[in-house]
Amino acid sequence: MKYLVIIQARCGSSRLPGKVLKDICGKTCLERVIDRVGRSRIVDEVMVATTMNQEDLPVVNLVSGLGVRVFAGSAEDVLDRYYQAAKLVKPEYVIRITADCPVVDPAILDDAAGRMAPDDDYCAALTETLADGLDIEVMKYDALARAWREAKLASEREHVTLYIKNHGELFKLRNYECGFADLHDERWTLDEERDYEFILKIYEHFTGIGRGYFSAEEIYGYLNENPGLRKINAGITRNEGLQASLRNDCRACNLKWNGWNRDGNQVK
Repeated sequence: MKYLVIIQARCGSSRLPGKVLKDICGKTCLERVIDRVGRSRIVDEVMVATTMNQEDLPVVNLVSGLGVRVFAGSAEDVLDRYYQAAKLVKPEYVIRITADCPVVDPAILDDAAGRMAPDDDYCAALTETLADGLDIEVMKYDALARAWREAKLASEREHVTLYIKNHGELFKLRNYECGFADLHDERWTLDEERDYEFILKIYEHFTGIGRGYFSAEEIYGYLNENPGLRKINAGITRNEGLQASLRNDCRACNLKWNGWNRDGNQVK
């Protein structure tokens, strides 16, 4: 197997509990993600990785009923969860998607994977030209396995690819840039109630005109025609969970936290 997509899914979100099971025009958020990723031209299998917590049994039941493979692993050590799931099939590449991205674009997924050179270990929008909610990370299985063996920081166990991104001297990283616009300021993810309202507006528009599938570029065009929609979920911090994990690492190591800029460098 060459390409395995693993969708990270759980019900225990602190900001929007049960968000992956929220109804979006007749289907759950997780089903929307699975459907969209399933449109990829290159993906060999889609798998959902959830936790062993009781609260995530609805995820297991839903995914099993869809005929999609589901793996239940650690709630805290997400890197271990990903690695143990991938180890079941040992693909050449693992593609990481999160279940709170109901407008993930399979064409971008295919493009990012296709841009990787044979010696690249990892590809993602490192300079964040993709919208928050179009997040796609492609990594070699061997790179994931090395990160699993070597990552020690709590943040690097919670955030699957952080060890890889933190160690450019060990892994060859490739930056992916959006092909039609810089979408850094766009927020198309599902983390808070305002995000849910925004996502519903997008789906209601496109399903209302008979479009079961629509691309990221079409969403961008629709928002440019209706810029007021962006105000619905404006002002929410991007990567808030990652920043909280990094602050915790700093406290554990007695270091000062100054924040991080868009390029991933610490702000002085």
